[in-house]
Amino acid sequence: MALVNSWEKQGNFLFKYRGQFPVLLFAMAIPFIYITDKSGIDTEIWNYSAISLSVLGFLIRFYTIGTTPKGTSGRNTKQQIADVLNSTGIYSVVRHPLYLGNYLIWIGIVVFVYNIYFIIIVSLIYWLYYERIMFAEERFLERKFTDNYIKWSEDRPAFIPSFRNYVKTKVKFSVKSILRREYAGLLATVIGYVFIDFARNYLVSGNLMVTDEILNVLYVTIVLVLLLRSLKHYTSILDEKDRS
Repeated sequence: MALVNSWEKQGNFLFKYRGQFPVLLFAMAIPFIYITDKSGIDTEIWNYSAISLSVLGFLIRFYTIGTTPKGTSGRNTKQQIADVLNSTGIYSVVRHPLYLGNYLIWIGIVVFVYNIYFIIIVSLIYWLYYERIMFAEERFLERKFTDNYIKWSEDRPAFIPSFRNYVKTKVKFSVKSILRREYAGLLATVIGYVFIDFARNYLVSGNLMVTDEILNVLYVTIVLVLLLRSLKHYTSILDEKDRS
């Protein structure tokens, strides 16, 4: 099999199962938590840095989801789908904003481990993992939109935003889209922080506990998620025309 076809096949497979990536992250975190020496570390700076990165990641995802219409690239969950090509708004500054947002969210959790080597290793794994996914997605878009895609992609970086060619989106920002689609990711992220905190308390001091502040955030998040999930599945409050 030609390398280009092999990469595309791998990318489609990884795309389908990308939701399992956090499980790998959690498994890898355990030994790094165990070997990390907190003495001499300003944990407050690490904590604020971790939370800031995750918040920034969510802001990128919120803007992307909130300004993306139904049936376009970036809204698919199981396979490549695109009725039209996203080329304005955040897609005019970076080709894969959702993957950028995901990286920042999860690297925030990684920073919470307080180990620079873990940050580097996870970043490299994320790059190798999502490079295949982005390759497969771009092959799909290139076949579907041909020259339009090629022309757009030439001046837009894949992962690190450049505002040189920013084009304002005509799609109205939708808070409902965010509330309808992002609550699961929010819960997964909070669980990630809870897991790291619990693992650190147990591995370092043998205590089966979670820090009160983090536990309170988890409780609030669970209530919010249950509310939004109920509104989504049992009411039409969050429904919108031409939105996924």
